[in-house]
Amino acid sequence: MTIPVTDRDLVVAASLLLIHGGLSLGLGLGVGRQVLVAALRMVVQLLLVGLVLVWLFESVSPLTTGLAALVMILFAGREVSARQERRLGGAWGYGLGTGAMLFATVTVTVFALGTALRPDPWYDPRYAIPLLGMVLGNTMNGISLGLHALSTGLHRERAAVEARLCLGATRWEATRSVVRGALRTGLMPIVNSMAATGLVALPGMMTGQILAGADPDTAVRYQMLVMFLIAGGTALGSVVAVYGGVLRLTDERHRLRLDRLRAPR
Repeated sequence: MTIPVTDRDLVVAASLLLIHGGLSLGLGLGVGRQVLVAALRMVVQLLLVGLVLVWLFESVSPLTTGLAALVMILFAGREVSARQERRLGGAWGYGLGTGAMLFATVTVTVFALGTALRPDPWYDPRYAIPLLGMVLGNTMNGISLGLHALSTGLHRERAAVEARLCLGATRWEATRSVVRGALRTGLMPIVNSMAATGLVALPGMMTGQILAGADPDTAVRYQMLVMFLIAGGTALGSVVAVYGGVLRLTDERHRLRLDRLRAPR
């Protein structure tokens, strides 16, 4: 049985944000306004998403499911671009992260819908959209961290990379150490998450299913499935984004092209 959450319950829970405000004022952190804006943004977004999901669930269509998925990926691409200290200029600044997420999340989600879950129809938004959202959120973090580590690493090790290029190394050989560091940075959050899941933390999906009355064994199996999918999506997206970034920040003559990066904001 699902325990209903009333408006009063939400207001009581929201009062915990006063802790953020108190810390911000007391320690001069200057984040009180940001926390308030973020909380209001979250509430508005979730209310709108709830209305959209009701409509999606009532109109089961591959067109509407695909359109909703595309909108989610496009917004995630904007978040990836906004989080970069030194982002690529032009269309690449938005297109690389978005394209990597599109490839990774759609591949993993369709794979799961066609093999493990097998809903009828396979594009049923009740399964496809939540699954895509969980994979997309974590893949977005991996891609964002990977691209950030790549751009800052190439800028920091510019002299070493250019020295290798002058000695005859290809662009892939010269940037190998930076690429490894970027991929390690992008994959570390999901590795830590998988290592801590169970004994240290109960993930949101598993907790939600248990609170909704699902059998713990079923909830555990679903959570393991989701974690495997997230790991796969993060790996695919990070690899595509990082190697795509190397391709853009070098050229066919094996020169380093940091001029294609925007100045840090």
